Amino acid sequence: MSEQIRKHIPFAGVLGVEVVSATKERIEARMLVRPDLCNPMAGLHGGAAMSLADTLGAMGASMNLPEGANGTTTLESKTNFIGAAKSGETVIAVCTPLHIGRRTSIWQTKITSEAGKTVALVTQTQMVL
Repeated sequence: MSEQIRKHIPFAGVLGVEVVSATKERIEARMLVRPDLCNPMAGLHGGAAMSLADTLGAMGASMNLPEGANGTTTLESKTNFIGAAKSGETVIAVCTPLHIGRRTSIWQTKITSEAGKTVALVTQTQMVL
């Protein structure tokens, strides 16, 4: 499954996103916090966390597109940064829909450390194209 995502969303490969499971109602992925994805304090860079969530939200929206739709794009994204994930740790992201409509869908991604500590909570709106 990760290879399909990396082919469709090449940036997911750059990030090292590893999809664990994906259904229309729940997507789970893992990502190693590498030094090149960190801020100067050796913690996961906010942009990398947001990119992980955006990738999963796009996946979910794509799997739930109505018949005849051409794709999806992120319309809006909001991130609450709650804790740090240090270089060498693996983060786990779980993305679920809050709303699936004909024109938009809203997805929430919770990113945690392997120990279960919350790193970030991202809510995004995907627009149907």
